[in-house]
Amino acid sequence: MVRRPVAWVVAVVLVAEAFGIALLNWFLGTVVDRQNMSLAGLDPNVMSTSSKIGGIVFGLYFALCGLVALLVAVRGRRPAGLGRILLISAAVVHGLLGAFAWGLMGWPQFLFMMAVLALIVLLLMTYDGQGGPEPADATPDDTKGDGGSPITPPPAPTTP
Repeated sequence: MVRRPVAWVVAVVLVAEAFGIALLNWFLGTVVDRQNMSLAGLDPNVMSTSSKIGGIVFGLYFALCGLVALLVAVRGRRPAGLGRILLISAAVVHGLLGAFAWGLMGWPQFLFMMAVLALIVLLLMTYDGQGGPEPADATPDDTKGDGGSPITPPPAPTTP
């Protein structure tokens, strides 16, 4: 089974990426603050603060996605509801980051983003179609007759 190891790898990569994104934005905010840089007349303090806040928010987002992948790895069940939506959105974000990385930083960063994208998609696809347990009170519709009572089989024929 490849499902659980993939979920563990996705969890580790997303948590590591969360710390990396948060630290990178914090560092960029500090550089802007110390250099007193301005972009198109914006206040350097606002730019520094918004970079740090953006890094924290983005890092928390990736950490939450990593937590969802960790829960998938521990439980052995597919993500559902909000967790599935978070992982799908993380895949979309990595696709967009990969496109930006290709243009701004180069192909090694692009390949990293595509590898993470592939891992997230693999996590989502390996658990896709895996049905969960049915509730105990669920009864198939074909066992009910008119009026809602179960259909009883006809009596066995007797031989004379």
